[in-house]
Amino acid sequence: MNLAELVRARLAHVYDPELGASIVELGMVRSIAVEGSGDVVVTLALTTTGCPLRTQIERDVREAVTSVEGANTVQLHFDVMSADEKQATMTAARRASQRRAPTTSLRATTPVLAIASGKGGVGKSSVSANLATALALAGHVVGVLDADVWGFSLSRLLDIDGEVRAVGGKMQPLVRVVGSGEIRLLSMGLLADEDQALLWRGLVVQKAVAQFIEDADWSGVDYLLIDTPPGTGDIAMTLARLVPAMGLLLVTTPNRAAQRIAARAADFARKSNIRVLGVIENMGAFDCSCGARHAIFGEGGGLELAEQLRVPLLASIPLHGDVARGGDVGLPVATGEDADGVFGALAQRIIAEIAPPNGVLGCTARLLESIERAVSTP
Repeated sequence: MNLAELVRARLAHVYDPELGASIVELGMVRSIAVEGSGDVVVTLALTTTGCPLRTQIERDVREAVTSVEGANTVQLHFDVMSADEKQATMTAARRASQRRAPTTSLRATTPVLAIASGKGGVGKSSVSANLATALALAGHVVGVLDADVWGFSLSRLLDIDGEVRAVGGKMQPLVRVVGSGEIRLLSMGLLADEDQALLWRGLVVQKAVAQFIEDADWSGVDYLLIDTPPGTGDIAMTLARLVPAMGLLLVTTPNRAAQRIAARAADFARKSNIRVLGVIENMGAFDCSCGARHAIFGEGGGLELAEQLRVPLLASIPLHGDVARGGDVGLPVATGEDADGVFGALAQRIIAEIAPPNGVLGCTARLLESIERAVSTP
């Protein structure tokens, strides 16, 4: 395939954030042209000029195109669909909806965010616990899946314990109310002793993770956060298959070694057609009460990784003992933050820029509402 064909194939894995269908299938990709040596020009057709989700679509398309080998730059142009094109888009959306088997209880528009890292020890689980807490404090219902089958820890970090029951053949996540929101957790830590080693591998692990997705009741959540094991093994590949619209938040420490390993995880994600949404730098410089600043794990690795991957650096979380102490007692440090705290700011950026929650009325939703009103009007 030539470069334009490769770009179109990659764009087939970019999903409309409302309909959960490919922008290629929906007819939103009007043209793809290649100029010079790898300068790609993509023209997208939107249903309206004021589409509020245009920024998200633009970001996803840029990330997809720049991940294609041979694509050096990308220019995006936007057109507005004609009435006939809008009708064709709605027809394609209905076909896609009918074709998708309801294998999970998740709504098609629920943002699914995988918290990933290239290596262990970078604080990925503590980031997951605190981000879930901050999103709940912002008033959202946050599903949390601890998919780190061998290194599960979120039941302790979130102080959620109890017996997992099944209702109607679906596992019911355990609930903790946080502010005006709540966290709903499923973890192997709720099913096995925390000190017990699980000697699982291969198909057994994949089946366990599939059950946490397919045989669990995630209905009603505004977000699903998935704490994944480090690296690019069986679980990451299973999640890529089960949740094709999943986005990835990559956690790294500032040092160059961790950054390079994290880049491999991002490369795996893109080869699996998983969107890399941004980088979270953990264990940044420590601000001593004496006024000195100590970059114990180095500086700049998160920003350098984000620039390398052409995604935003979403947060730089300083090294602080309160994060570890909060995890030990099941009280995430985000619980005591205001909206301007590092995790509160990260949550607000997720909500506003990276993955708007269910209920955000975008251009496609407005169009569907208009069609429904027109059809129902006598």
